[in-house]
Amino acid sequence: MELKAIEGGNGRIEQSDEAMVTIAEYLNNYENGSIDALYDLGVAFSTGSHGCTTDMIEAHKWFNIAASKGHEEAAWCRADVSDEMTAREIAEAQRRARQWLMDGQRKVA
Repeated sequence: MELKAIEGGNGRIEQSDEAMVTIAEYLNNYENGSIDALYDLGVAFSTGSHGCTTDMIEAHKWFNIAASKGHEEAAWCRADVSDEMTAREIAEAQRRARQWLMDGQRKVA
């Protein structure tokens, strides 16, 4: 597993080409109005499916974003994933979610 440095000295798991296609498809589905696509990203990262490598920080991030947009099951999954994470990992996931949401708002403005 190859790690790439990010803020705070943590690592981010590099994803395969297949995973990058999956992520792009889900984000495209979200941009076309599917909040379920954000939830599906959380599932892919939490289970290591659709070519994604398991990454609980990214899973929490996507469940958190989906939950903030009203996806009830995502809120439950975020809680489940949190049980397997340290406080530092949860804080990083929350930081990533806030950053992603802020970046989206800047594009709209």
